[in-house]
Amino acid sequence: MGKLIEFNLTLKDNKVVYSPGESLSGTLNISTAQDLPCKDIKVNCQGFCGVTSKPNDTAWTVEEQYFSSTLSVADKGTLKRGEHTFPFKFLLPASAPTSFEGNYGKVMYRVRAFIDTPRFSKDYKTEKPFYLLSLFNLNEVPDIHGPSSSAVTKKFTYLLVKTGTVELKAQTDMKGYTPGQVIKITAEIHNQSGKTTGAVVASLMQKVTYQTKKPTIDIRILAQVEGAGVKAGKQAEWKEQIIVPPLPQSLLAGCDLINIEYFIQISLKFPETSFLLPIHIGNISVDTTNRLSLSSPSAPPSASPSAPPAEMDYQLMGAGGQTTEALPTKSHSQLDTYEPLAPVSPSAFSYAPGLTFSQNQRQIDPSNTTGPLFCLATGATIPFFSDGGANPMPTLYPLLPPDYSSSTLPNEAPPSYVESCSSNT
Repeated sequence: MGKLIEFNLTLKDNKVVYSPGESLSGTLNISTAQDLPCKDIKVNCQGFCGVTSKPNDTAWTVEEQYFSSTLSVADKGTLKRGEHTFPFKFLLPASAPTSFEGNYGKVMYRVRAFIDTPRFSKDYKTEKPFYLLSLFNLNEVPDIHGPSSSAVTKKFTYLLVKTGTVELKAQTDMKGYTPGQVIKITAEIHNQSGKTTGAVVASLMQKVTYQTKKPTIDIRILAQVEGAGVKAGKQAEWKEQIIVPPLPQSLLAGCDLINIEYFIQISLKFPETSFLLPIHIGNISVDTTNRLSLSSPSAPPSASPSAPPAEMDYQLMGAGGQTTEALPTKSHSQLDTYEPLAPVSPSAFSYAPGLTFSQNQRQIDPSNTTGPLFCLATGATIPFFSDGGANPMPTLYPLLPPDYSSSTLPNEAPPSYVESCSSNT
């Protein structure tokens, strides 16, 4: 580094995750091998978002800045040989969005330091990134306790001249989840044809929209489970579960260039049909005690849910007395890496009738958190947790952020619905 032996930034207590409205402080450390003439020494704290239409490109086509504060720590003069320490402190805006890193854009925060030297001399600069977490409290989303549900009827032709109809209905148990929680899915298939249907598939999907000149949309499958087909003339019910992997939260409040959405896609392979169930991913989980208090008052207080009788496990009675079979599961995968979803066009992401995402205002009390997982990117996570009202603290992971493929949550599929019932009893 020539005249400089050391030139780096240190944040107080080695902290790297902050909350909006919090103060950030640290020191600039400089060690010189000889006297260094300088015009100015400055420290800058900056937060911004950049998006592009090319994957993994940092030549942003559109940018927005959330704040940029500069502090002069030394005036024009000569920095004497030896070690020097300059303290600094900045106040982070309360409206700044959560950090995010995706294939086509980032919400980034950093502290930078500059040494401006006289003309014809080399200038010096260094920087240190940090991360911002604005907790998304799912309890502030209207009707979050209710299921996300939809249905479709598909008429099709087979064997050239024959026609048939398949009715597909599905729902999730809630509309909001946090990483590590289980999404419970129930689907009903009524095959009113003379041909066995293809497999039924449930997929957890992420859609990230980057507001470039022409919006860039990145759609990915995060986890998937597949059930068997339904035989001709039969009606079947399929119950399964998907564990939510480490994911960034829905809705980057305060960011106008990146929008994150999550869906459960329910589809049949034959006849080809599908629909989407919108869900939210947050940091503070849904209060299920409140959900129980909103349940029907007609149920006796002592009543508790139980598994169906053993003799009814695989033969349930449907509407109108028609027998409904329990559909088995063929495969269940929690993907180690994100895989792009080719068959689905972005135009397919229209909400089912009656299902909407509310653009609710979020005023979150961090003291209500019950251990949110801070997830930064679509392909990576930051291993930070918060316990109770404490500030997020780092785990023992050395890298920020590590590859998602190195994460241990979750690589194994959750138990099936039948196994869950058995374990509860």
